[in-house]
Amino acid sequence: MEKFDERKKSFEKKFAHDEELKFKVAAKRNKYLGQWVSQKLGYDENKEKEYIQSVIKSDFQEAGDEDVFRKIQADLKGHNISDEDIRKKMNEFNEKSKGTFI
Repeated sequence: MEKFDERKKSFEKKFAHDEELKFKVAAKRNKYLGQWVSQKLGYDENKEKEYIQSVIKSDFQEAGDEDVFRKIQADLKGHNISDEDIRKKMNEFNEKSKGTFI
């Protein structure tokens, strides 16, 4: 029984660590996305910081990435950037973010 409890605690620790890592990667990706969109919108440094925070906060609306995608899609409307381009950037920045934590 003791081995089982140790194993259970080990799995719980790993799960918690993995979830924390996913959160950090997503937050970093959202920062990169915010910077990218800010450049497209021509924001100054202060406005860029505010925008990055709004992108990070948008990720708390629902599980998954669609909330962030919809925000960026709406903000870039009229800037000739396709949904496919947005998704490519999301994937690119996700991979870049993973590299900073691994």
